[in-house]
Amino acid sequence: MNPREKKESAKKETGGLVFERDETLDPLGLPLGEPRKTVLVTGHKGQLGQALMELLTPDFCLCGVDLDEMDITVAEEVAGAFYLHQPDIVIHTAAMTDVDGCELDPEAAIRANSLGTQNLVIASEEFNCVFIYLSTDYVFPGKSKRPYFECDPTGPLSWYGKSKLLGEEFVRNMLFRYFIIRTSWLVGEKGRNFVKMMLKLAREKDELTVVNDQLGCPTFARDLAKAIRELVDTPYYGTYHVTNSGETTWYDFAVKILEEAGLDTPVRPITTEELNRPAPRPSYSVLSGLLFRERGFTPLRSWEEALHEYLKNIGQLNNP
Repeated sequence: MNPREKKESAKKETGGLVFERDETLDPLGLPLGEPRKTVLVTGHKGQLGQALMELLTPDFCLCGVDLDEMDITVAEEVAGAFYLHQPDIVIHTAAMTDVDGCELDPEAAIRANSLGTQNLVIASEEFNCVFIYLSTDYVFPGKSKRPYFECDPTGPLSWYGKSKLLGEEFVRNMLFRYFIIRTSWLVGEKGRNFVKMMLKLAREKDELTVVNDQLGCPTFARDLAKAIRELVDTPYYGTYHVTNSGETTWYDFAVKILEEAGLDTPVRPITTEELNRPAPRPSYSVLSGLLFRERGFTPLRSWEEALHEYLKNIGQLNNP
């Protein structure tokens, strides 16, 4: 029976009504024959993880795993998750990010940030995945007088930085198709961060004290997620520094936050030594996005512009 005869027969069977599917249409808006790639996001409940899940959903099949679904320090759990989800791309955002906690328990930092990363790398090699590893400005010693390039010598001061650098080495030595993305001072719309903490404390205290001798760059999760989206479909593998543009101290960052939010709580600058935290911090950790820019990727906007939009999105902007 030819297509025309089939159509006429269907009309008789349904009382003249024919329900046809246009084979050129796809409910996802994608060309037929091009299945979406599967992306496994570790730490999907974190600040960057949640931003990635929101941004990448239209283009990829997203699978998010966090500690309650997969413990990255247990190789068998990692292997099980890979066999379950069959990922094409892995974006590894899960980490022990409590800098002082890492300093007090370096073994835990190594297990999570180094060996956990190695477990994911081994599985990614087996499944031939593109691997994206989120690293940190804390891999540098903070002695530079200019923004750090990707090729500058590392020399972390803290166990957090050391454990993340060892994770980098596992990625770099065991894989070919990888992106190592070093970033700094992350701020997401969901979860705890410096901006939300300043807003909370400014409403509770008569005065805030913030360190004024650490220079870096705030990076907003939405902007970083867009940069990752731009990188992931390219063959330009390697190490990149990705932050919002500009630089500031924690003190000046805090002052700007309160100014934009319309809060007049005074902020007093103090030194890192006065703060007396367990883990040493680099005094200068501004990252240069030289390779990212030279490859033609879109530079991230200024941190001030990103902060303004961020406060508007969370309903804390004084003059929206």
